[in-house]
Amino acid sequence: MKELIKEIRAYLNMSQTEFAELLNISFATVNRWENGRAVPNKLAQSTLYELCKEHNVPVYNMVIDKIKKVSDNVKLDESRVLLYHGSKSGIIGLIEPKSRSKCDFGKGFYMGTEPSQALTLICDYDKSKFYIVSVAINELEVLDVPANLEWAMVVAYHRGRMDKIKGTSLYNKYRDIANGMDLIVGNIADDRMFYVIDNFFMGNITDAALVNSLSALELGKQYVAVTQKACDTVKIEGEVNLSYLERQFLKDAAESNRTKGVSLANEICKNYRREGVFFDEMLDAALKEV
Repeated sequence: MKELIKEIRAYLNMSQTEFAELLNISFATVNRWENGRAVPNKLAQSTLYELCKEHNVPVYNMVIDKIKKVSDNVKLDESRVLLYHGSKSGIIGLIEPKSRSKCDFGKGFYMGTEPSQALTLICDYDKSKFYIVSVAINELEVLDVPANLEWAMVVAYHRGRMDKIKGTSLYNKYRDIANGMDLIVGNIADDRMFYVIDNFFMGNITDAALVNSLSALELGKQYVAVTQKACDTVKIEGEVNLSYLERQFLKDAAESNRTKGVSLANEICKNYRREGVFFDEMLDAALKEV
């Protein structure tokens, strides 16, 4: 927290005295914050949040830079990939493939290639933890799902959207696609993409609109350890603490991403509204084959 206070003050080009006067607090308080002898309470951090918003201080970027600085100090051998993980309550004990079964690729330990993915998922939780991790992919059986309709159908299966066609060849294809795999790699359905893929599942847009949205959004990747063997290769390389102030800016970024995703998706869907096939049409066709 102390480094963030210094960065904010430096961005505003103020002395500690000027900064204290702006916040209507004492010089000694600012000095204690920056020396790490005290931490701003929630009320003080709320005041800092409003101040930073008013003066367009890029706190979100400061958070990302902080994480990247820690990441840059991690030394990995060629067999390992550096990734990021957010936990709502922190990692305690053994790392296991135990996330909710309705996640994009089912139960697993989820990691992402971009810090922002994990950060926006945990910013609403006061006890959440952010981790820099690595995984040894050379030791594992890996399924790499391309950013196309295949990805959407894999997600559809794991989210329970294909349950009505159980027993069909289409259902069985995606039920079995990851058999024997330890690690699944594929695009992440983050805040920008959630609106698009959900509308595909609800029958509001076609596969053409979905695939073109995937290309336009340029999503990062998620690595999902779906077996205990894969989880056993995951190593925690570092932990980054997040203050209340930082979480507020992460929430703002998540909402902004959502808004941008909806806007872009609406534009793409207009352009492709007469092309492609709807999700329910795919399911109906699968049922007719039975």
